[in-house]
Amino acid sequence: MNPVTNTRCTSGDSGVNASLELVDKFCYLVDMLSVDGDADVAIETRIRIGWNKFRHLVPLLTNKDISLIVRGRLYSSCVQSCMLHGSETWPVRKENEVPLQRAEIRMVKCMCGIKLQDSIPSKGLRERLGLGDVILVLQQNRL
Repeated sequence: MNPVTNTRCTSGDSGVNASLELVDKFCYLVDMLSVDGDADVAIETRIRIGWNKFRHLVPLLTNKDISLIVRGRLYSSCVQSCMLHGSETWPVRKENEVPLQRAEIRMVKCMCGIKLQDSIPSKGLRERLGLGDVILVLQQNRL
């Protein structure tokens, strides 16, 4: 991952004959920070990381020989924890919760072998896997 991501770049003078590069967002300790201080970029990045971890574990998470409870524990400890890493410091708004919930619902349906078009309540699927709602877990992790 690139440590500095430029969307708008200008030079600033620190006053000691050194030139500093000003950026809108950057990666610091695997967390995306933005100038405006919101969590949009961080949440987007963590969801992408969660999907990468999910794809890596798909053979185990979709294996019919492994019980749903064990798959849920594996998901919770590996995928969900990656998605929520650093969330203790995020200033989360309602519009930030929606992408997290959508990503989790898609992953849960995949683990249960349910098509995305099927209208099975996600609450029931999470109960089968022994998972809590990602937003409740996010709120419990808050500092």
